[in-house]
Amino acid sequence: MSKHIHILGICGTFMGGIALLARELGYTVSGSDANVYPPMSTQLENAGITLMEGYEPAHLQPAPDVVVVGNALSRGNPAVEYVLNRGLPYTSGPQWLAENVLRQRWVLAVAGTHGKTSTSSLLAWLLEQADMSPGFLIGGVPANFGVSARLGESDFFVVEADEYDTAFFDKRSKFVHYHPRTVCLNNLEFDHADIFADLDAIKTQFHHLLRTVPGEGLVVYRGGDAALADVLELGCWSGQASFAVDQEADWRAQPIAADATEFSLHHGPEQVTARWSQTGQHSMENALAAVAAAHHVGVPLGVSVEGLASFTGVKRRMELLAEVSGIAVYDDFAHHPTAIATTLAGMRARVGDGRILVLLEPRSNTMRLGQHRAQLAASTEQADEVFWYQPPGLDWDLQTVVDGSAVTSHLCSDTQTMVDQVVAASRAGDQIVIMSNGGFDGVHQKLIAALRRAENIAHKE
Repeated sequence: MSKHIHILGICGTFMGGIALLARELGYTVSGSDANVYPPMSTQLENAGITLMEGYEPAHLQPAPDVVVVGNALSRGNPAVEYVLNRGLPYTSGPQWLAENVLRQRWVLAVAGTHGKTSTSSLLAWLLEQADMSPGFLIGGVPANFGVSARLGESDFFVVEADEYDTAFFDKRSKFVHYHPRTVCLNNLEFDHADIFADLDAIKTQFHHLLRTVPGEGLVVYRGGDAALADVLELGCWSGQASFAVDQEADWRAQPIAADATEFSLHHGPEQVTARWSQTGQHSMENALAAVAAAHHVGVPLGVSVEGLASFTGVKRRMELLAEVSGIAVYDDFAHHPTAIATTLAGMRARVGDGRILVLLEPRSNTMRLGQHRAQLAASTEQADEVFWYQPPGLDWDLQTVVDGSAVTSHLCSDTQTMVDQVVAASRAGDQIVIMSNGGFDGVHQKLIAALRRAENIAHKE
């Protein structure tokens, strides 16, 4: 009889990946979550994993062999209290991953404030193109694979390495559990204001990660990033390789196309031309990090260039959802001012003078605390019109952001009003970008449905 694990917070991108890996290992897997929405819910249901709404103690009856507790759950949660009161065996997702999957494997970890999901997805794909059949666990769904996690058939395992805390009983960053041999440090900014007091606190956790990399390992890092430089100065006992766009580094890129869909890639005496579908400087940086990490495990540069060309992106990372009457609707996960700005800059480079309309939900814990409010208005300056959503539970008024914006901006307290305003404002040729790290009250499908209704009415007239 297979062991039964129950996962609390199963629809989080990381915990959903844990569920898929456990299923592949032969476990019976069930899970609970308060918020169930695609793409993770769809992926889990397709894998035959039982999902339960809410955190009822009844979900843990009969008792599973182990309960894996997501980091979104805290003391006072009914399921957590039941686990503790009954003495049920429990662990965290990162610890379960380390003990059951990562042990004895060559772990390639991708860390940083921005670009972790895209870079780890790309890195896994480059290894796949080199016939290495890697395992991976990624905080999103790479379009090339269609799943966020798999065991793979080799010693290589790619993991998106998050600095967020591990669980209510383990306040270390998740990534200290992974013991990578190859690690990418994409960038480092202040984020997660709900658990970190300041940037120095995050630097400390990143240095804890460096302490776990073996001397024969490799740290791939973004050159010119002052915060990462500080982390490295605290001590690094491994090999190092820097990457940068338009400046000296071990791995360099220079854009050929304005939108970065074509660029030259340099490593020592080697120089190649890469062409792919991703846009923006941040995407070139992601490519450099992934190519450098892949090179460390033996992927030839030419194979990586072919992998870049066939990389199709990640769900919820500038994912084209629909085109209606010449209007393109994209879904993007950006929720930090830097990510918002770089994503829109990439879109602007691609569409030139075309109009960009943005729907934005400030949903992250850091946003809810108002940590980034001063940078929000400027982050959308590449858009032509912005529709801001004031979600329930946001502790400050977004009107200050609207008032401080240099572009036409609107504040909406419900998504239906927002959809009506966007449909009225949009016209053929527009690019509409929906930005949120959550479900955004289903605004994606509401908007597409409303655009199609407007299209049908226009046809009838």
